[in-house]
Amino acid sequence: MTWIDQYIADRSQTDLEFATAVKQDSQRLDAAVAVRGLREQLDLSQRQFAELVGKPQSTVARIESGSMNASMKLLQDIALAAHRRLRIEFI
Repeated sequence: MTWIDQYIADRSQTDLEFATAVKQDSQRLDAAVAVRGLREQLDLSQRQFAELVGKPQSTVARIESGSMNASMKLLQDIALAAHRRLRIEFI
């Protein structure tokens, strides 16, 4: 475990607000990685991918940067437009 992982684990135990923020950021980053991975699998630019899914390029950029909390509906719309299934897992 890195020092930052240890810091996050320790602080999360004593600071509920911090723990919640970490979880939310983690979810946004998971979505960012998944959407970018899908776009790269399709070998599309952000603009081309945005046209495919019917969303503005800025929306794709915000999802991929992790600055936007993508809704389940938005992720489902992306999956459908890309002829993929959206799978949600409890780990």
